[in-house]
Amino acid sequence: MGRLDNKVAIVTGGAMGQGAAIATAFVAEGAKVVIADVAKEAGQALADQLGESAHFAHHDVSDPASWATLVDDTNSRFGPVNVLANNAGVLRFGRIEEMPLEEFQLLVNVNQVGCFLGMQAVSRTMRKNGGGSIINASSIEGIAGMPSCTAYAATKWAIRGMTKCAAMELGPKGVRVNSVHPGMIDTPMTRVHGGDAAMEYGASKVPLRRVGHPEDIAPVYVFLASDESAYINGAEIAVDGGVTATHAFGA
Repeated sequence: MGRLDNKVAIVTGGAMGQGAAIATAFVAEGAKVVIADVAKEAGQALADQLGESAHFAHHDVSDPASWATLVDDTNSRFGPVNVLANNAGVLRFGRIEEMPLEEFQLLVNVNQVGCFLGMQAVSRTMRKNGGGSIINASSIEGIAGMPSCTAYAATKWAIRGMTKCAAMELGPKGVRVNSVHPGMIDTPMTRVHGGDAAMEYGASKVPLRRVGHPEDIAPVYVFLASDESAYINGAEIAVDGGVTATHAFGA
């Protein structure tokens, strides 16, 4: 308890899955948290469950005006935001020859542009108030490739690169920027693509022989949000059961 005392956090995509686990862990460690999501019912239910330390805000990560409102409201409600978990994202599979441009652009707008706008929106507040921690959700698809995953991987590689550039740019201002790279995690976003069969197949490819759960990811966010990670900046942390420990001959 108390590892995040005096922290004010925004968690995008916070209503379900990894985001809900992150928000829950943040509150448990003493943070004030704004759960930002387009899923109103689930987001409000989670905020109600977490109590007065949490607040739900309807938020479109691809909209700059929505970001400005979100940060201003968070600053007014809880105090200056000093943690951003840029967690919102969408997943679509599609072969290069078959994926419509509109679907590719959807992933870019939510995953990549949303991450950029989030960093842009909170950095001003963090710089003025002594620093902060930005944690960007990339993926193991931001480290290595996968068939039928070109659009998703494009956004996750972009997040990995933007994280390192932002870490260099904002580090002198006291703002740390790091990326987390989950492997196959059992969430509503992944289950929609194959259900139990997909989870079982995924587990067979992981050295630990299981897929991950949101509760496997949240502690890494707590660490990166806390002062325990004060000298970690521009890092990429894989939480994948060992999937990225191999090379092509071991795949």
